[in-house]
Amino acid sequence: MSGSAQTPFDSIEGAHQYVRLLLDAITEGKRDIQLDLEAASRSPSDRRVEALRLVEFKLAKLEQLLHDSSRVLNDLRSLRRLLLEERLESSLPSVPHK
Repeated sequence: MSGSAQTPFDSIEGAHQYVRLLLDAITEGKRDIQLDLEAASRSPSDRRVEALRLVEFKLAKLEQLLHDSSRVLNDLRSLRRLLLEERLESSLPSVPHK
């Protein structure tokens, strides 16, 4: 076992998986907030409804940021593959064409 700590961010793939898990949690949270909003709209507490709408807005904003992060991680993964293939091709001996 190595001395370094294992975190979700040790690799691009790990970070991408972590972001996907966060997106799943946000989806679940948005469902819960929607149910709370439906229940709160039947009560006279406007302040609670406003707070729940603010939570809903912030979750949507966070969800968009995580989708953007997921796309960036996909791009980085693709670029890494491209660069590694180029490095492999340049390290192979060239074969003369006939």
